[in-house]
Amino acid sequence: MTEATATIDLIALQHNFSQVKKLAPQSKIMAMIKSNAYGHGLIHIAKALKAADAFGVARLTSALHLREAGIQQPIVLMQGFLNAEQLPIISQHRFQIVVHHPEQVALLLQLQLEKPLDIWLKVDTGMGRLGFTLAQAQQQYRRLRDSNNIDTIRFMTHFASVDELQHENNIKQFSRLVTAKANLPGEWSAAKSAAIIAFPDTHNEWVRPGIMLYGVSPIIEANNLDINLKPVMTLTAPVVSLRTLAKGEAVGYGSTWVCPEEMPIAVVGIGYGDGYPRHAIAGTPVLLKGKYVPRIGRVCMDMIMVDLREIDEKVRIGDRVTLWGQDIPAEMIAAHAETIAYELFCGVTRRVKFVYR
Repeated sequence: MTEATATIDLIALQHNFSQVKKLAPQSKIMAMIKSNAYGHGLIHIAKALKAADAFGVARLTSALHLREAGIQQPIVLMQGFLNAEQLPIISQHRFQIVVHHPEQVALLLQLQLEKPLDIWLKVDTGMGRLGFTLAQAQQQYRRLRDSNNIDTIRFMTHFASVDELQHENNIKQFSRLVTAKANLPGEWSAAKSAAIIAFPDTHNEWVRPGIMLYGVSPIIEANNLDINLKPVMTLTAPVVSLRTLAKGEAVGYGSTWVCPEEMPIAVVGIGYGDGYPRHAIAGTPVLLKGKYVPRIGRVCMDMIMVDLREIDEKVRIGDRVTLWGQDIPAEMIAAHAETIAYELFCGVTRRVKFVYR
C-alpha cells in the first residue's frame, strides 16, 4: 500500500459489542453509528453489528442510506425531525424519532401520517442541550399518548459528565433520572458508553454505546485495556523519504524544530489533508518498527517528519508507520493534540483508503 490507509477491524468491533452485552446483559443495545459510524464507515459498521437491537444516527440522510443498504433494524433519529416534510418519509420507513421540543409535538399532533411512529421523548436531566424538563415531559406525554400518529413512547436522557467518574453533576443527574422514571412510565435509555461501564444502575431497558464500540475508553481515568476493548481503526502511512540532517538544521514549516545533533529523519506520507491533526505537538508519538518515536516539526498537508534516532533496525522507503490504532491508542494521540479520539476518527478524510477485514 502506497497511500495512507485506515484498516477497520470488524472482528474487534464485534468483540467490543460483546463487551457491552456482558456489562449490560438485561438491556437492549442501540448502537450509535452517527457521523459515518464515528468515521469508520456507516454501512460496513451497521452490517457488522447484526446483533444490535437498534441503531442511532443524527440525520435523516444517514437513516435512508441504511435502509437503502438493506439494514432492517430500528433506526433512531437522535435529533428528531426538522420540519413537516420529513415526517411522511420517517413514517414510511418506520424510523423512530427523538422528540425534544414543543414544535415537534405540535407537528406530530397536527399531521395525518400513513403509519404511526415510535418516539423517544427526551428528558433534560442536566445536560442543558436538548429535551424537556420533567414537568414539561409529563405534559407532552399526556398530549402524545392518545394520538393516532403515535404508537410506542419511550424515554431518553443524556449524561453530561459520566466520563469523569467523580464529577459532582453525576449525582444530580442520576437523582433526576430516578425521579423521572417514577413519573414517566415506559422504557428508558440513559447510559452511553461511560455509564455502561461505570454506572450499572443507569442501564435501564436500553443502553447506547458509542465510542466504546470503536475500541476507545470513554472514561478519562481508564484506557482501552482496562475495560477489554480492542481498537477498530488502525491508521497507517508509508515512509516516503529518508534523510540525515546536520546539527542546527531546521525541520519543517516555520523552522520551529531544530536538530540538536546530526540525526536521521523519515518523512511519512500523511498530513492534515488526510485528517492527521495539524495541532498535534512536536513529540507526538508514532509507531515504527515496533517502537514509539516522536514526530518533529509542524504537520504539513501531506507529510509529517519523524525522528529516527531511537530506531536500531534499518528503515526503508515504503515501511508502514502507524499513527493510531493497534498498539498505539488513539487516546494517546488525541491527548497530544488537545482533543478527543472522537474527533480524530471523524476527521479522517476521503482520500485515505479504507480497508475492512
